[in-house]
Amino acid sequence: MELDRFDRQLLNLMQEDAGQTADRLAEQVALSPSAIQRRIRRLREQGVITRDAAVVDPRKVGRPTFFIVSLQVERERPELLAQLRKWLAAQEHIQQAFYVTGEADFVLIITAPDTETYDALMSRMVGENPNVKRFTTNVALSVVKRGLTIPIPLEDTE
Repeated sequence: MELDRFDRQLLNLMQEDAGQTADRLAEQVALSPSAIQRRIRRLREQGVITRDAAVVDPRKVGRPTFFIVSLQVERERPELLAQLRKWLAAQEHIQQAFYVTGEADFVLIITAPDTETYDALMSRMVGENPNVKRFTTNVALSVVKRGLTIPIPLEDTE
């Protein structure tokens, strides 16, 4: 899909606050509210915008702990990786899962209310996924930055 300058501006603004009205977005992008609505609908239909989500302040919902996990698998056979990916995607405490290069095969970002919940999740992971070789855990002491914003240049860089 070809993105023009207006689409790029709109995407940057929506990543900052997807709850803005079409009128407010129109003021910032210099298009009419109806043009904004059409563009947003098209961006959703084309799969550029995959979903809208609320960003929750962890301190206001019980101060969950964040765990950064490096996971190694025994074998990288496609069917075993697919099974593990499916399992990881189904777990509510796993916020993000990346298949990576290097010593680890996956890096996971996990949030849990306490270490007991985290430990139970990891015990289930190892028990239900025999291809998991080992994992190491880092506990986040504080959150310096948290987000999912993808920087989008206003001009096409290709």
